[in-house]
Amino acid sequence: MSNLFLKKGLPDLVADAGGPGGEGGASGTGLKRSLGAFSLTMLGIGAIIGAGIFTLTGEAAANYAGPAIIYSFILGGILCALAGLCYAEMAAMIPVAGSAYAYSYATMGEIIAWIIGWDLVLEYAFGAVTVANGWSGYLFSLVHRTLGVGLPDLALRCTKGPWETVVLGSGQQVPGLWNLPASLVVLAVCAVLYRGITQSAWVNAVIVVIKVAIVAVFILLGIGVISGANLHANPAATGLGSLVPARRLLMDAGQEVERYGWMRGGVLTGAGVVFFAFIGFDAVSTTAQEARNPRRDMPISILASLLVCTLLYVLVALVLTGVVSYKLLGVSDPIAVGIDRIVQLRHWSPLAQRAFTFLVKLGALAGLTSVILVLMLGQTRIFFSMARDGLLPWFGKLHPRHRTPHCATLLTGAFVAVCAGLMPISLVGKLVSIGTLLAFLLVCLGVPILRRISPGADRPFRVPLPWVVGLAGAAACVWVMSGLDLDTWIRLGLWFAVGLVIYFTYGRRHSRLQQENAGPIAQEGVA
Repeated sequence: MSNLFLKKGLPDLVADAGGPGGEGGASGTGLKRSLGAFSLTMLGIGAIIGAGIFTLTGEAAANYAGPAIIYSFILGGILCALAGLCYAEMAAMIPVAGSAYAYSYATMGEIIAWIIGWDLVLEYAFGAVTVANGWSGYLFSLVHRTLGVGLPDLALRCTKGPWETVVLGSGQQVPGLWNLPASLVVLAVCAVLYRGITQSAWVNAVIVVIKVAIVAVFILLGIGVISGANLHANPAATGLGSLVPARRLLMDAGQEVERYGWMRGGVLTGAGVVFFAFIGFDAVSTTAQEARNPRRDMPISILASLLVCTLLYVLVALVLTGVVSYKLLGVSDPIAVGIDRIVQLRHWSPLAQRAFTFLVKLGALAGLTSVILVLMLGQTRIFFSMARDGLLPWFGKLHPRHRTPHCATLLTGAFVAVCAGLMPISLVGKLVSIGTLLAFLLVCLGVPILRRISPGADRPFRVPLPWVVGLAGAAACVWVMSGLDLDTWIRLGLWFAVGLVIYFTYGRRHSRLQQENAGPIAQEGVA
């Protein structure tokens, strides 16, 4: 049983990556180091700004927190500040592609590393599924509502998966067939990632500039037409508490459930839902093996992207719930709803309204595309690291010319495209959040553990008060996870059960570390 907790030494982890400033190993067969601090920060912003603003803000506000979604984002930002500091120390200290998987391998052992690696599939692959669903919703809003293009019934049914309802032109409600736009955008992103990290980073940087500009315009135009009536969701309360809707019973899937208020079903659950939006700096850490100077640039990019995006999140949430009643935001394209309302309140001409709405929704599409790109990039690097350790087959191979993990990229693209075509955003969004929180929890615990077992290790970036920050971050993760519903925990348990079956039937038998450890034991037995 003890060999389940075999740890990979820090020197071995760094050596596998080719050293802090190497070219991927002495043989030149590793990932290409080509990313600087700017590109890494853009990758972080590319992943962070998108899902939280463009898709999940509306659902969390409508179903849980109301205008107090602002507090949910602040809570998520504080938690991420703690986790971000821990990630910064780990990424500078262990500059490899595996992110939380690699950190857990060094601190807690192989079985925990496997669990977190399998958990990261929830974070990245299903995160991309969630965003692809939102991308499809914005495309439909752009084509159908903004441009006024009528779609035949078959095309309408191809904008939703079979577990979602589509309203046909006749008003009839029928199940969807396949979310075709969501699948197509995933395949397009997969093609970009296949070509190389440099091309992917530049595509992402251009898109990030566009979407940050769009978000800034949305904030500036909307902040002047905020309605106090929309923000004060609880007239019985005063001050900042009036943003929190009074707790009450609602019907959900035929059952009465408690919603709103501060704790479970309210602001706390809202924080768990939108926490998905903060995984961008985690995605940055998966590219450490492709950074030119990871010891310096990883902490800068992780913390800078987190700071910028948390501020923008809070401002967007304030504007969105201030111009539109939170009760109307439970849609896949809440920003589109907010834009439509802003131009109405400003009494623009119909032509100006349409032109501005078109540009903003086009920017939202670009923004969501960059999120899909960064999340899928992170997933391929996790698969690559696990395969190089022997825990998964195939995925450790690199393309001979592009130096990208092409097998992992193709499988990830196919998996995400199929899931995006079939699975609803309401199902996968919470799974992504709980997976992200679990990854953050283990990284936060990893910092004080490493301070204990490897006190003399080189730490280019050091977390201040590591025991306080690490344990506080871990406790905050557990607290936010407790706000998620029982169904999400059950799905998480089933996901881990599948993962453990794979580990014990394949991963453990092919693990490089297990084989290296068995060698000396076998020789002693022969002697």
